[in-house]
Amino acid sequence: MAGHSKWAQIKHKKAQVDARKGKIFTKLVKEISVAARLGGGDPEKNPRLRVAIEKAREVNMPSDNIKRAIMKGTGELAGTAYEEVVYEGYGPGGVALLIEAMTDNKNRTVSEIRHILSKHGGSLGESGCVSWIFEKKGYILVDKKSVDEDTLLSVALDAGVEDVKNDPKEENYEIIVSPENLKNVKEVLQKAGINVSLAEVTMLPKNYVSVEGEDAEKMLKLMDALEDHDDVQNVYANFDIPDEAMSKAEA
Repeated sequence: MAGHSKWAQIKHKKAQVDARKGKIFTKLVKEISVAARLGGGDPEKNPRLRVAIEKAREVNMPSDNIKRAIMKGTGELAGTAYEEVVYEGYGPGGVALLIEAMTDNKNRTVSEIRHILSKHGGSLGESGCVSWIFEKKGYILVDKKSVDEDTLLSVALDAGVEDVKNDPKEENYEIIVSPENLKNVKEVLQKAGINVSLAEVTMLPKNYVSVEGEDAEKMLKLMDALEDHDDVQNVYANFDIPDEAMSKAEA
């Protein structure tokens, strides 16, 4: 979990910076619109939409932007129709990559993704080449300053979590839950006065590839380049990189 944990926390901090620049709004508008198109515009009946709206509110997206995105998804307002696509490939050192994107032009997007991968020592693979390495899980980060480990374990295990991890070098505890139980566990923790730093459905690797030196630097630059692409919603990878390389990425 070391690679995932560190990158999840770096990504969370970067998201706050991107939000201040309005950079993340484009991706969230796409997610809200697609969620509304597929499951309807009522967040109480559409879990995916509810989560997307929560993420939008966390980065202070104006309510009008959220409302318009929903209306575009349901067809009440004219808007671009986005398709969901998943790309699979490899990064430096044989790291597995799973890339989720939303696009209005699949040919353009796949060409740009292939170029980014090639530029940073990676390659695009066939469908199914790495997806078996990942499994969908609910993932929660809890600020260690808000609760001691024993209290967290008591509350979390009663809520039906799968695992609680405590890396002494990290600022947060990690909690793994089933995707269906994510909302419930988050609410239980918050009611207990525990500060939830991040709660999301993600794809966790079943195994990790250790990457060091030049390959580690290339891998982190590749992750940044992919996540910076407007069509890319999520990037999942199974790298494990030394703390010093991660610290440079965080700086």
